[in-house]
Parts: sequence; C-alpha cells; structure tokens
Amino acid sequence: MVLILLGMVVFSVLTAKNLSVYVKENLKVTMMLAEDMTNPEALRLCRDLKTRPYVSGLTFVSKEQVLEEQKQELGVDPSEFADGNPYTSSIELRLSADYANQDSLKWISQELKKNTQVQELEYPLDLINDVNRTLNKINLVLLVLAVLLSIVSFSLINNSVKLGIYARRFSIHTMKLVGASWGFIRRPFMKHAFFIGVCAALIAIIVLAVGIYVLYTYEPGVLAVITPQVMIITAVAVLVFGILITLLCSYFSVNMFLKMKAGELYKI
Repeated sequence: MVLILLGMVVFSVLTAKNLSVYVKENLKVTMMLAEDMTNPEALRLCRDLKTRPYVSGLTFVSKEQVLEEQKQELGVDPSEFADGNPYTSSIELRLSADYANQDSLKWISQELKKNTQVQELEYPLDLINDVNRTLNKINLVLLVLAVLLSIVSFSLINNSVKLGIYARRFSIHTMKLVGASWGFIRRPFMKHAFFIGVCAALIAIIVLAVGIYVLYTYEPGVLAVITPQVMIITAVAVLVFGILITLLCSYFSVNMFLKMKAGELYKI
C-alpha cells in the first residue's frame, strides 16, 4: 500500500509536468496579417516562423477560409455588403512551453511586429499568467507531498521489517556465538528483504497499471499527458524504492541486533 501511494505521487508529479507543457503549448498567439498580403507571401512567412525556436506549431487561416466560415455561420455572404472580402488572413502560433510566459511573450511580440505585414498580435496574457501560477502551486504541493510521503513510507516499512527481524533476534545472537561473521548473518535477511521488495513493487506496479487503464477507458484523451515515458519512470521508481528501502531497513535492523549483548535482547 505504501508503494502504491508513493507510485501515485511520482505519477502525479510527472503527469503534472506533462500537463503543464500540454497546456502551455496549446495557448495560441494570433497574428493578424495585412489586407494586401497574398497567400503565397503568407505561406513564406509561415515557413520562416517554423524555423523559430519558440514556435512548436502553427496554422495558417486564409481570408477566403474565414469568409466561407462566416457564410456558413451567418447564412449570408458578407462580401456582398462590403464590396469584397472584408476579412484578413491570420496565423495561429503555438508556442513552445519554455516560451509561454510573460517575459518571453514581450520580446517575441516585438520581434514579430518588426514585419510590416503583421498588423496585430493577440494572445491571452492574463490566461498565461494564471496558468503559470496555478501550475507552479500544483508542482510545489506535489513536491511537498512526495517528500512527506517518502518519510512516512520509510518509517512504516522500517517498522515492519524491524518487527520481522525482532522475532529472530535470538537466532541472530546464536549464530554470532558460534562464530558466524556479521556478513554471513546478514545475508539471508538481505535476500529475504530483496525478494519482499521486488514482490511488493510488482504488486504496486500492477495496481497502478490497472488504475491507469481504468482512467484511459473513461477518458482516452489522458494519453496526451500520460506518456509511456511517465509510466516507465513511475514503474522503475516504485521498483527501485521498494528494493532499496527494504534492503536498507533490513541492513540497519540486523546490525542493531548484532550490536546488542544477550541481556539487552530481553529488554526490548
């Protein structure tokens, strides 16, 4: 159960990071182009923008496409009343996550406006700031939760391992009396701890995998943030933690009883 909880925290931290990138890269910057800009010129501008490091993707919307959309939405042809197409072409930019912040948007906006064919830039600055603040708070809460849960996990598993070794404290003392080395005495306990750690980790990984599958059946879109990398890192973290914590607890617990004299074993 402890490893399942720990795996959930690791999974949540990694997923929150992917969610942050996903949200930021879906925030759009709209470039309104000049009325006299032709489609070939706009496409050349698109090819140039794709080479910029802060652009993760873009969509070109021609004024003809906008006109058709308005015809379907309004039920009439706006060009009949405006003596021609009243709309302008635009480019919707999706920024890379690292550049989706107020400081970066400021110099990106200045750079894009140097092009005289760019009439106006529109981007949800308030929304971007709110998203960044919210995601930072979530990451901080998850980090604190991960640290606290790690401490609690170590304490609980350590107590469980110590109780198991406590029941065999006299066997440890007997082996010490017949001349067995500390390493020889520790070896079977360490092997048992390793086996328990692997079994517990595998059970926790299976439970987490079932939980992810159930989540996917309800909302297939979660795969946009729950990537194979997230699942692999979570599984490895649970396995490593399960083995490492049981080995460490077993090592220190056995050493504690090895250091005790016969009379002290009766007092604990």
